[in-house]
Amino acid sequence: MIIVISPAKALDFKTKANTALYSDIAFGDEAAQLVEEMRKLSPEELGELMKISPNLSELNFTRFHEWQLPFNPKNAKQALLAFNGEVFNGIQAKTLTDEGLEFAQNHLRILSGLYGVLRPLDLIQAYRLEMGTKKSFGLNKNLYEFWSDKVTANLNEELEKQGQSVLINLASNEYFKAINKKKLNAEVITPQFKQSKDGSYKMIAIFAKKARGLMTRFIIDNDITDPEELKAFDVDGYFFNNELSKGNNWVFTRQYQ
Repeated sequence: MIIVISPAKALDFKTKANTALYSDIAFGDEAAQLVEEMRKLSPEELGELMKISPNLSELNFTRFHEWQLPFNPKNAKQALLAFNGEVFNGIQAKTLTDEGLEFAQNHLRILSGLYGVLRPLDLIQAYRLEMGTKKSFGLNKNLYEFWSDKVTANLNEELEKQGQSVLINLASNEYFKAINKKKLNAEVITPQFKQSKDGSYKMIAIFAKKARGLMTRFIIDNDITDPEELKAFDVDGYFFNNELSKGNNWVFTRQYQ
């Protein structure tokens, strides 16, 4: 079983990693190719493309120009420890044991606009490049075209190694679209998280993001490889709602917080 999640815009490269374990990215050449394309843009062009402030434009202009292979623990950080958004707040990777990190390394994948797909311990350098960026790269009209076959083949290879054919989709729509479902050799289960308010259930983005992280941590802590065991997820007031769940869209609900 493999779980896929989205990356975060917020990054933490100041806090020291709590593990010496690390691995290398799968698509270093491809990432370098994308960086070369992004270096052609001025800070102003980056700002317009990414819809970000001048300060962030300058920051990411500098990041692209300082980005350099090979990565090592002195110039890069493990992906799971570097990302710092709501999903990762739910995972709380800094509190994982080495055994937990090892399980995550085998079963968790982070989709990325720059790196394609990352294992938790893969070293990365700081960047910002969302999968939905409206820009062509070489003969590819966007990053979906650039990454789709590569990411899908990578996931298929990992699933084959495990002898399993289940993928738990805890990624956003923007990132999950980078996977070619027709070529993916797996059953896809997509958990959804909804809040009960005024008699109806609604998905509220900020809570859903945190819940994806909480479920990821639940899987790691309980060494879950059988998707049926996900239905026992009961963290932060959520429970599996059989009535709202349909097919492989599994709905987890709670009272509005």
